[in-house]
Amino acid sequence: MRASLPAVAVVAAAVLLHPAAARAAVSVLGGGLAHVCSTAALAGEADAHALEACTDAIEGEPLDPHALAGTYVNRGVIQLRRRDFDAARRDFDIAVRIEPTLGEAYVNRGAALIGQRRYAAGIVEIDRGLALGPEEPEKAYFNRALAHEGLDDEKSAYFDYRKAVELKPDWPAPQQELLRFTVTRPNG
Repeated sequence: MRASLPAVAVVAAAVLLHPAAARAAVSVLGGGLAHVCSTAALAGEADAHALEACTDAIEGEPLDPHALAGTYVNRGVIQLRRRDFDAARRDFDIAVRIEPTLGEAYVNRGAALIGQRRYAAGIVEIDRGLALGPEEPEKAYFNRALAHEGLDDEKSAYFDYRKAVELKPDWPAPQQELLRFTVTRPNG
């Protein structure tokens, strides 16, 4: 059975440096292991069974290029949760080669770089992903804010958290982060 990939859920994996970091999984519809992998990634799973389902789908299912790229993204998301940043980046790299317009692959590659504390490189990748219009850009902005904080650029972090709230007002994670900031006006 061929899987299709009509929807993408950015749960960008900005990583486990922060408990509220977002991860970007890709919805793969249909049956089979690619769908099992997608469901696991979207549900926040990180166990060996979920990882194995993704690998088995990649190695054994006849997937169209878009679904194959999405399955690599999903396996990478699961690896991010397991803090295996190198393996996650390899999967995002493959996803980009297969489907260069899949914004979630870039956003997640940025998250993996942030997990490795390579903040500037992570921002570059997230920017590339944002330019491609990910499904949930608020999560990319949240992750980019984490990277800006890693670079001690509080002003940029603040504006990215605000953008995340603007895009998804009911998401508590960026609202919580904004509580740490104090905005002052210059004198005069």
